[in-house]
Amino acid sequence: MDSQKPLLVLGASSLIGQALDATRPDLHLVRLTRMADRGPDWIQADLSNPELADQLASSEIPRCDTALGLAPIWVVAPAIEALARSGIRRIVAFSSTSRWTKIDSPDTSERDVAARLVAAEAAFVSACQTHGVTWTLLRPTLIYLEGRDGNVSRLASLIRRLGFAPLAGGGGGRRQPVHAADLALGALAALDHGATHNRAYDLPGGETLTYRQMVTRIFEGMGRRPRILAVPGGVWSLAFLLARPFLPGATAAMGVRMEADLIFDPGPAIADFGWTARGFRPQFSTPAPPHA
Repeated sequence: MDSQKPLLVLGASSLIGQALDATRPDLHLVRLTRMADRGPDWIQADLSNPELADQLASSEIPRCDTALGLAPIWVVAPAIEALARSGIRRIVAFSSTSRWTKIDSPDTSERDVAARLVAAEAAFVSACQTHGVTWTLLRPTLIYLEGRDGNVSRLASLIRRLGFAPLAGGGGGRRQPVHAADLALGALAALDHGATHNRAYDLPGGETLTYRQMVTRIFEGMGRRPRILAVPGGVWSLAFLLARPFLPGATAAMGVRMEADLIFDPGPAIADFGWTARGFRPQFSTPAPPHA
C-alpha cells in the first residue's frame, strides 16, 4: 500500500482500525467519524446518512478512490452507492466466519446474527457490482486484541475475577484465533493484489488449537498457572448462569460450541495475497478491562 495515497477508513475505532494505526502509522488515513473535532484527516459523517456522498464531496480532506470497510458489513453495504458517488472504486471490507458457525446455533440471537451477515454480504456484493466498485470480502475467525476485544480479553477478565476458567465438557473443539494487527496488514495486502478482486476469503489465525489449549495460553499470557474446571455438558447451563454476570453478551450456546471444531482454510488467502498470521500467544501486560 502506497503510504502517500489517501485511504478512506470506515470504522476506524474498531479493533482492526486501532491495530491499523499501531502497525502502519506511516499511512495517509482519512477516517470517517460521527463525532466532531477529531482532528485533521477525520471527516464528520455518518454511513447511514442519505447525504453521505455530499458530505464526502464537500470535505476539504483529499479525495480517496480506495476504502477499508472495518465497520460491520451491514453498516458498510448500504453506504456503497454514496461511496461510489464520492469516487470510491476499490474497497476491502470485513464480515465474519460467524455467518457459517452460528447459522444453526440453538440460540435465536446468534442465528439472527448469522442471517444478518449473510444478507449484508449479499447486499454488499450486489451494491459494488451495481456501482462499479471492485470489492474484496474478508471473514476473520475469533478476533482478539489484548485488553480490548470481547473474545480472548473477556476470557481473561473472567479468569481474573474467578481465578479459574470453566469449560463445557473437555473443551476439545478446535479454534484459530486471529490477531487484529494481522487482519489490518492482511487487508492492506488484499488491496494491492489483483487476484483478490471480487472474491471473498476466510481468514483464520496462524495456529489451530483446542479451546482448552486456547484458555491455557490465556492463563500463560496473564502470567498465571492454568486453573481450568471442566464442567459436564449437562451441568453447563447452571454453570453458565453463575458465570454470566462476568460475561456480558455471552450465551449458553458458546458452551455448546466449546466441543465443536470451528476451523477454516487459509489456503486461498495465502495463495492470492500472501496471508500470514501469528500463532496464538496473547500477552496481557496490563489487566484486561472487566467488560472488554
